Amino acid sequence: MPKLKTHKGASKRFKVTAGGKIKRSKAFGSHLLTKKSSKRKRGLKQSTLVAPSEFKKVKQLLPYAK
Repeated sequence: MPKLKTHKGASKRFKVTAGGKIKRSKAFGSHLLTKKSSKRKRGLKQSTLVAPSEFKKVKQLLPYAK
């Protein structure tokens, strides 16, 4: 069986936690920030977990992530 290649774009965007969940950063926090409230911008700074519906897809892109 040949080795699987890690999707390099995914490896830069996702990190696997010790419990096996996948962390991601939130979108929409890089530009057009003047119209967004401070509360909203603070929320966008925090990372979150990948949704259960997307977990399987992301996991396939990261075959060697524990």
